[in-house]
Amino acid sequence: MLIRAVRNEERAKYDSVVQHPLQSWAWGEFRKQTGVAVERLGFYENGQLTQGLQTTFHPIPLLGKTAGYVPKGFAPNEDQLAALKTLGEQHHALFIKLEPDVSAPIETAKTQHQTLQKFLVDSGSRPGRPLFTPYTFKLDLTQSENQLFANLANKTRYNVRLAKKKGVEIFENTSPAGFDAYLKILRETTTRQGFYAHSPEYFQTMWQTLKDSGMMHIFNAVYQQMVLVSWIVFTFNGKLYYPYGASVREYREVMASNLMMWEVIRFGQKTGCTTFDMWGSLGPDPDQKNPWYGFHRFKEGYGGQLTEFVGTYDLVLQSGLYPLFRLGDDWRWKILRLRKKLGF
Repeated sequence: MLIRAVRNEERAKYDSVVQHPLQSWAWGEFRKQTGVAVERLGFYENGQLTQGLQTTFHPIPLLGKTAGYVPKGFAPNEDQLAALKTLGEQHHALFIKLEPDVSAPIETAKTQHQTLQKFLVDSGSRPGRPLFTPYTFKLDLTQSENQLFANLANKTRYNVRLAKKKGVEIFENTSPAGFDAYLKILRETTTRQGFYAHSPEYFQTMWQTLKDSGMMHIFNAVYQQMVLVSWIVFTFNGKLYYPYGASVREYREVMASNLMMWEVIRFGQKTGCTTFDMWGSLGPDPDQKNPWYGFHRFKEGYGGQLTEFVGTYDLVLQSGLYPLFRLGDDWRWKILRLRKKLGF
């Protein structure tokens, strides 16, 4: 096997062999625009590119080191880890965080993930702080539309019908005006609900980089000529994803978000997607006091299967400094949670 940096002229082939939007060429170009170092490795068999891996490197304040990150890459193996170690040394990385796009139904995940988890630990990785949620709902879009609708929870099905009856309309608006509407509603949502979101500048850079990629789609839910809900969804290599959404306070009773999700599902089917990854959820037996419980229940109503990812692992490259970094990072998160609790 030959492993080397992927050339610009190999972009189309690279995108055809990676499996997640965060591994796509366009996403890497977006991250470059945010000031992050990006490396793309190609894995070649008999001269043919068969797998790709995109890694970002982020400076660690005060230490003069970097932290690597491989979001949603292919299942780690010896070739991948050897290549990442070499890449990490070039970037003076303390560690490289791995969050593979490897999942299994919740009922069998523990058994299915054991071998890969053991390999990662035996290869010098340690369980790390997750950046992605360990769970997500996945919906099989190869079913008929009638079957998908029948699989909705009773309350969800009722709300979808109610939104239609009230006159809520859903349409794609992947345009500058659609993006501006999303930003406006996002500001209101984050202020009202008090949760963290990326800055407007982050989304503006995303829009400028991804708008012509064919991967990014903006949807609006409109009622009485007012945009109530705005979502950004991704489509990539036959899969549909729902990473970003925002809604206004007004007219909550018309259930626009419920119709939005249903119409996005229909859009995924029409565009040839076979799977809908809802981009994160709580796990089995979720705590009703968890601030994300409402999002979890909302997604659960659409009949997807709860799945668990293999987990988050830090491939440690400098074992002396790594424990000190983790200690400092733990304290940083404790302070952030305390400040949020106290309202600072």
